[in-house]
Amino acid sequence: MKNFCITLLVLSIITLTVLGVETSFNVKNQEYLRIHVRANSNQPCDQEIKYAVKDAVVEFLVPYVSECETKKEAEQVVKNLLPKLEQVADSVLKNGGFNYTSKAKVKGEEFPTRTYGALTLKQGYYDALIMYLGEGSGENWWCVVYPPLCFTGDRIDVKYQSKIYRIIKDFMLNKEEK
Repeated sequence: MKNFCITLLVLSIITLTVLGVETSFNVKNQEYLRIHVRANSNQPCDQEIKYAVKDAVVEFLVPYVSECETKKEAEQVVKNLLPKLEQVADSVLKNGGFNYTSKAKVKGEEFPTRTYGALTLKQGYYDALIMYLGEGSGENWWCVVYPPLCFTGDRIDVKYQSKIYRIIKDFMLNKEEK
């Protein structure tokens, strides 16, 4: 019976998705909080420091956003951290010998289609943490703050479970308790 219920649930989700019916499992743009680090210019030194700032900002954010349960919560946490994020970036810039500073904002912005592993985020309007370095007119780096897609790697271990996984797991646990 368990296998039948799981199969039925999975087939229903797939059918609704294929038919284009909006379900609570479909994650829309508003479920993502992106990060965008804009270099001062396209000069090699500005592009190089952009990555150093990105590394420091990501490392700083990990303990905070990895605990967030929703995009709304993550956005509020990031907004509260804006002055500290600027301090982190400014410290990297100063230590690198740069005489410009950073500015951090959370705002909506248009992003192109981007693939992160098995997930593709379509072109569209997303809320994002924007880090301007100096003039902010150079090429940039972007990823996703919530869910923390760009924070998974060898140095940083963030665990993220899908809603579908949680629903099935909760369903199975509730069935076993009865």
